[in-house]
Order: sequence, then structure tokens, then C-alpha cells
Amino acid sequence: MGQDQPSRANWPIFRSLARFRPSDLPGDLIAGLTLAAIAIPEQMATARLGGFSPQIGFFAFLAGSIGFAMFGANRFLSCGADSTITPIFAGGLALMATAGTHDYQALAMGLALLVGAIMIAGSLFRLGWIANLLSTPVTVGFLAGISVHILVSQLSGVLGLAAPDGPTLYKLVVLAEHIGQTNFHTLAIGLGVLALVAGSERISARIPGALIGLVVATVAVIAGQLESKGVRVVGAVPGTLPTPSFPEIAPEKWIKLLSLAFLIAVVVMVQTAATTRSFLSDPDKPADVDRDFLGVGAGSLLAGLFGAFPVNASPPRTGIVSETGGQTQLAGLVAAAIVLALLAFGATLLQHVPDAALGGVLLFVALRIIRVGQIVAIFRQSFYEFLLVVATAAAIIVLPIEQGVALGIALSLLHGVWTTTRGRLVEFVHVPGTTIWWPAGPNVTGERKPGIAVLGMQAPLSFLNAEGFHSDVLKVIGTATPKPHLVVIEASGLIEIDFTAAQELRGLFRECREQGVTVAVARLESARAHAAFERFKLYEVLPNDRIFRSVDEAVRALGGQTSI
Repeated sequence: MGQDQPSRANWPIFRSLARFRPSDLPGDLIAGLTLAAIAIPEQMATARLGGFSPQIGFFAFLAGSIGFAMFGANRFLSCGADSTITPIFAGGLALMATAGTHDYQALAMGLALLVGAIMIAGSLFRLGWIANLLSTPVTVGFLAGISVHILVSQLSGVLGLAAPDGPTLYKLVVLAEHIGQTNFHTLAIGLGVLALVAGSERISARIPGALIGLVVATVAVIAGQLESKGVRVVGAVPGTLPTPSFPEIAPEKWIKLLSLAFLIAVVVMVQTAATTRSFLSDPDKPADVDRDFLGVGAGSLLAGLFGAFPVNASPPRTGIVSETGGQTQLAGLVAAAIVLALLAFGATLLQHVPDAALGGVLLFVALRIIRVGQIVAIFRQSFYEFLLVVATAAAIIVLPIEQGVALGIALSLLHGVWTTTRGRLVEFVHVPGTTIWWPAGPNVTGERKPGIAVLGMQAPLSFLNAEGFHSDVLKVIGTATPKPHLVVIEASGLIEIDFTAAQELRGLFRECREQGVTVAVARLESARAHAAFERFKLYEVLPNDRIFRSVDEAVRALGGQTSI
């Protein structure tokens, strides 16, 4: 029995079910029922957000749930239509086809296939590190911008006004101009559902406030005959089941979809990694992010074949599964079975659901994804990173959304490069009574030794900062009184040295020798930095006997010498 468990845990498919025990069944059933109650209104609303009929959202949920259960690793993760990525790909698709048309749906299917293929490739090549491309400030700004898009897109439905076309800010201006034409029945439904969902969430996340809100709103529409008073409803929902098909798309449009697919895939990778790390299958083991990429990718592939759009991991729905006693992906499959039964036998129940109720659900989703607490914390603790939040959010709101997201990713990468390489020269001082040399600072008690300069940089040495390092060292040599006869480079922070940096070091060593200054390197601890010294032949200009394990060792050995 002890040998059976590891082999079962490595099943090629349905891996999370390897842990299933009969005693898990009640918890999985309850979690599945709760998940379905949460997912049904959410998937309908998200489909409408993307310009699709409600049953397409159900197709996406079925595909995501089945694909992830088959190939994912996390026991709790719920995969399906997601309001984070829907505005992004809807904005991109709208540039190629009119929402609601056959071409639009075909492009969405093709996009789902491409995103699924990229996710699967990311899993096979173990690209889980891509999930770290978005820094926290950029992620917070990204979510704030997406939230504004959702809010503005749903205001027309909640107010009972015609939905304007154009950029987000233009839509907001148009809606403000027509605010006097608001249908108060519609407004009451939208705000009522929003209040009911928010109140239910506040009491307990297990309460299906969105489903309750949709039921109450639908009863109100029927009882009050509100359709005759201008309240728009979902209308007839075809009771069709998903059938596999491949989209007919011209070759040039596949190429246009590719850049959008990469953009969506990066966002999906980030959210999937965050979700699976937040709800660990085993608290004693790290998340298998790469395997979960495979599961979400399989979900998107199935979604493309089922006639739907790309899917994503959902942190709130995953939390519901975890909190309501779910133990395996059986909970997701139970929820998928309930949605499938609704499609097959109960689709007519949805025809009187008011659009404003779905808008109320999405208003709640939009308000929930704005991380106000984190924005305030970033503002208080790092103003420059707060500006990064603002810039990312502004780009997503002002620019076409897919361009704004791309700019947000670029800002995150630039921010990462800047923080990694912005290190400047650091002077080290000797701590009296010890062999320790420590970076100088206002709270550090240390002493400088005449004729000796200990310098370092706590960042990788690369083409981005190598020239500055070179000139700063020469500046210290030229301005110090008395002039140093020994310069020790404290290299513990130099974890990497690239070709440009190596050339700058060669020049620095040569110029120091010409000025009669001895150079040593201490604490070159990084294996990559050692390899760079070998690869770029730096030992030809700085002999091995000038490499020391500590600054103190270098000072004791060379403190009295006067040349390299």
C-alpha cells in the first residue's frame, strides 16, 4: 500500500483524484454544489461581458473544469470563464470582427486554441518563472484598470441605456450625458443584485448571493411584467450541448491572433500561479505550477473546440472549493455536471433573467478585484512604485485595452531591470575589533584604513551598469586623500557578469595598474561570476592570487603592496 500511493500520485491524467477516498465524497459533493451555484451566474455574466451569449460561458466552464481535472495538479483550482482576461481579448477581437457574429466566435475559438497551445508549451518547457513577469505594483494597477473597464462596460446595462461604442473614457462621457434617461426599474435590479451579492459575501463566501440575486430579479421581472417597462432580459438560451468543432479562420487572421494569444497567456500564467500558490494541495510541498499550466492549457484547448473562448484559473471560485470542504477535482466535475444538466434540461429557465442582474454581478466582481488596501500600502511605503500602479492603470484605461496590458507588462519588465541593476558603488568600512568589513551607512560604526579602498556593488554587473561602476571606482581613486594604493572589490553581490561588464573590468584593472594601484577581488561567491572570470579570461589581467575569500584576507595579504 505504501508503494501504491506515490505511483497513483503520478498518474498522467486525473492526478488529483489519486488522493480520493470514499470519505471525501460528501465534502466534494457539497463543494461542487456550492461551486455551481457561484459559477452559473458568474459564467453567464462573463460571457455577456465578452460579447457572447450566456451558454458560451457555460461551455467555457465545462471545458475548463474537465481540462484541468484531467491534466492539472491542484486539488482545489477552478478553471473557466474569467472576468480578468475577458475584457482584454474582447477588445482585441473587436478590432477584427463584430461582437456576436459568427466570425467573432470563430476568432474567439482560435484564440482559445492558441492560448491553450502556449500554456501547454509553457508547461512542457517548465516556464513557470514567467508568472513572475508582473511585479505587485503592476499587477495591482493592471487589476484596477481592468476593473474600470468592467464598471464602465456594465453601467449602460444597469442604467438601462444603449451601450455606446468607443474608448472607455468616451463611453463614460456619453453615459453621463444620457444619465437623465435612466430606467429606474433596471437601476433597482442592478443595484439590488450588487447589494445582495456584496452582503452575502460579507456574511459568508459560501452563500451563493449571485444566484439568489438572479432568481429574485427574474421573479421580479416576471411578476411585475418589467419587460414591458423597458427592462431587457437575456432572452431564449438554446438548450444545446457543446459539440467539438474546429474554427474556420483565414491564415492571416491566425497570425493576427498570435500576439493577442501571447498577451492573454502571460496574464493566465500569472493568475494561475498566484491561485495555485495560494491554495496549496499539500501545505508541506511547493505548488506544481508547471503542471497546473498544463491543466489550464488543456481547458483552453477544449474551450476552443467547444465553441468558447480562453479560460483562466479563478482565485475566488478556488477559494470556495477549499472553504466548503472540497478534497479533489471531483468537486469541479460535480459543478460541471450541474451546468451540463442546466444546458440540457433547464436553459429555458434563463430566458427571463434581466441583463441588469448580470451587470450587478459584474459590478461586484469589478469592485472586488480593486485591491484598495495594497494601493494604499504601496502609496505609503514606496511612492515611486505607486506611480507605477497609476501608470499601469492609466494605460489600460486610456489605451485600447490589449495595448494597455502590453504596456503594463513592459513597465513591469523595465521596473525589474531597473531595480536589479540600479545598484551604485558601495564603500565598505572595517568594524573595529573584528575581521568584518561592512557597507558604510549612518547606523554603521566602522573605520577606514588609510591607503585602502574597499568597494562593491550589490547588483549583477551588466551592460546596464558596468560603465558607471568603472567610472565610479576611478573617481574614488582620483578623489580620495590619501590616494589608495590598494582597491579591494567586494564581489559578494556580483552574481553575474556579462560580456560588456567583463570588458569594463579588464579596462578598470589595466587603468589601476597604470596608476600604480593594486587591485584584489574578495568574496567572489557566485558560481556564474567565477565562470565569467574564466570565460572572459579576466584571470589574464588579474592573477588568481589576487582573488580572496574575504576582504580581511585581501587587506592582510596586500595592504603593504604598491602595485598590481
